[in-house]
Parts: sequence; C-alpha cells; structure tokens
Amino acid sequence: MVHQLSSVHADAQLAAGVEIGPFTTISEDVIIGENTWIGPNVTIMPGARIGANCRIFPGAVISAIPQDLKFEGESTTVEIGDRTTIRECVTINRGTKAYGKTTIGTDCLIMAYVHIAHDCIIGNHVILVNSVALAGHVEIGNWAIISGLSAVHQFVKIGAHAMIGGGAMVRKDVPPFITAAGEPLAYAGVNSVGLKRRGFSTEEILEIQDLYRIIYQSGRNISQAVDRIRSGFTRNDRVQALLTFIELSDRGLIRK
Repeated sequence: MVHQLSSVHADAQLAAGVEIGPFTTISEDVIIGENTWIGPNVTIMPGARIGANCRIFPGAVISAIPQDLKFEGESTTVEIGDRTTIRECVTINRGTKAYGKTTIGTDCLIMAYVHIAHDCIIGNHVILVNSVALAGHVEIGNWAIISGLSAVHQFVKIGAHAMIGGGAMVRKDVPPFITAAGEPLAYAGVNSVGLKRRGFSTEEILEIQDLYRIIYQSGRNISQAVDRIRSGFTRNDRVQALLTFIELSDRGLIRK
C-alpha cells in the first residue's frame, strides 16, 4: 500500500504488506521487509535495509550519508532488524569504510529525536529514549536502556542489560548488568530491577553484585579485580560477559 503522494524509486524492493504514507521518499538501493509501516514525511535514502514488521514515524531520516569528513562516498548500509520502532524525527546515518554499516537489532525502540551516527552497532531489545545522541562507532549490547537527553562519545561501548540515567555524558565504557548515573557518569549499582524483569534468578543477581563489589568496592585496580574474578568464580555466561567486556574495552570503564 503506497500512497499516491509518496515517491518510491523503481529499484526499491518492498515486500508484501509494506505500507507507505503520503509525502514519503524511498530512494534506490532500499530493501523493506514484510508488513513494515512507514508513516508520512519519512525519508529513506540509499543503503537502507529495513526488516519486517517495523514502524517508522513521521520525520525520520534513515541512511543519510555519515557526518564524517573522512567519508568518501563509499557504498555502505544501515541495517535495521525486525519489529523495531523508530519514532518521530530520528536520524540514522549509514556506515563508512571502517565498518561498512550501521546496525540496529530486532525489537528495539528508538524514541523521538534520537541520532545514531555512522558505524554504530546496536543490539536487540535496546531502548534509546528521546533525544539520545550516539557518536560514531558506538556499540550497545542487548537489552540496554539509555535515558533521555544522553550523549555517548565515539567508540564507547555499553554492555548488555545496562541502564544509563537521563542527561548522561557517556565518555567511558559502561559494563554489562549495571546502572550508571551522575556527572561524571559513575557506577550506581547493579540493574537488579531490569534483570529480574528479564528472568534472572535471585542467585544470579547476587553473583553479579559480588562481581561488581570486586570491580568497584574492593580497592583493587581493574587488572587485580579481573585476576580475582578469574580465580574465584565459575566461568559461566555472566562472568564471561563481564570479563570479555573488560578485555575489549578501549576507553576504560566508568568509575565508582
């Protein structure tokens, strides 16, 4: 269902059940999955790959070229997973030759006025609240929530199940399973409420709390804390997720 007042390029690929509202522009080299709804006044530019059952609200601009002076016109993409909702006036830039694409997972909620820059990698079930701004190359794990008016520095990593308070300036990496708040942004405890909602047991949450006591409350530096965790904990999924995150951290962890 394509409104007669919209503009859809002949080379765009629209699956069955796609609905496009008036005054929307769909460029060439665009693929849109089944039953996706695209409202009025949306602009979808070359390189967009949008999954099934997504919803894109008025004013959104998907797959514009990066705001990066190093960009040389290379062929890159934006890839958006199934059942993701993109609200009003969101802007999502496509990748550069560094990664080749900007990626957003499945079942995400990207609220109004969010900006997602080039080469960001966003997991599944992520929520970006109104007016969040992500610089280039930001990585966000599954189930993370970033509250409104927060800004994330380029190359920052945010771990799975993390929750970041409103108005945050995220300059360093935020490890998984925690809440972070304040200025400068700091560890504010384990995200117990979110973990319970996602099916973590009391024992698992207590173990995560023990891990972060070693990281943030034992007086050890990060290397010493990692050694203590490796020697004192069974290498399960939660422990491994934390150790891997620390190993891959480039900007260093937020402090307590």
